[in-house]
Amino acid sequence: MKTTLTVLLLIGLAMPAFADTTPIGFKSINVPDAQRPLQMVVWYPAATTANPELIRDDAVFFGALAVPDAPAASGEHPLVVLSHGYGGNWGNQVWLASALAHQGYIVAAVNHPGTTSKDRSPQAAAQLWQRPRDLSRAIDTVIAQPTQFGTVANNRIAVVGHSIGGWTAMEIAGARFDPDLFARDCNAHPKLGGCIGYQQIKPAATPAAKAQLAADLRDPRVGAVVTLDLGLSRGFTDASLAALPVPALVIAGGVPTEDMDPNLESADMVRRMPKASTQYVEIRDATHFSFMSICKPGGMALIEEDSPGDGMICRDGEGARPRAAIQHQVVERMAAFLRQSFRH
Repeated sequence: MKTTLTVLLLIGLAMPAFADTTPIGFKSINVPDAQRPLQMVVWYPAATTANPELIRDDAVFFGALAVPDAPAASGEHPLVVLSHGYGGNWGNQVWLASALAHQGYIVAAVNHPGTTSKDRSPQAAAQLWQRPRDLSRAIDTVIAQPTQFGTVANNRIAVVGHSIGGWTAMEIAGARFDPDLFARDCNAHPKLGGCIGYQQIKPAATPAAKAQLAADLRDPRVGAVVTLDLGLSRGFTDASLAALPVPALVIAGGVPTEDMDPNLESADMVRRMPKASTQYVEIRDATHFSFMSICKPGGMALIEEDSPGDGMICRDGEGARPRAAIQHQVVERMAAFLRQSFRH
């Protein structure tokens, strides 16, 4: 019992604090497909008094509390779909998913085949255009199961993405990618992480692949978009950004690095977007990895032992606030943006 109380205390100290204590449920499901099956999880407002359990809590990262397979709360709820970064997984943003679910949102997150921590298939990774389609399939799946997850409110669907997940979110919201433009830009900025990763997976290696990548991947059901320190934004066309049909909140880590500079990614993209419907926030003490789960004491050492150099994902900016405080700021700003976007 003492160990359990200690763990829960640490969770409470590590996770952002929210006033809403609405019970939330959690369910993991598989979305079948002969070519591209998806693993998906859903967090949702629940009608339950059962004790919650820790979800995606391990030796390295803090998880979040929810009631597995709880009955869904009645009524309509807005839907948020999350897209993880390259090499990540749905567990990277459990802090965000649980926080939004406590505020009344249904939140779905998928593992994108080929670009997750346990699926690095080069062939699947190269099909970047499949990532927005993964999110559309997630929307289909949640809408089709109102008894399981709750009813999705009409015209209240948003997409949130971190890193290349931010690129994915912008694509499904209406931005268009020009592979030739991006290739030329990478000649000028070869050290950007997006350029390095893009050249490794070669998503435009054939004319057919290039056409798929440049296609219109918008899902008209998406009514708002949020990006968290996105990459590959320099490949978006000026015309598609200027005409983005939904409100956007662009959040950037304010600690520049050689491979992720907000002036060359998030801020540059915002300069090309509609001023009236775009909000930009640069969090001075946030790094690219501040938008991932909070590391436990000793978590960095465990990562370094397994993969030297990768322990940096536990670091925030020099003299930074605790990551929980940074994430609390993100959730508050995002919740305010979504309320405003869905008011109309």
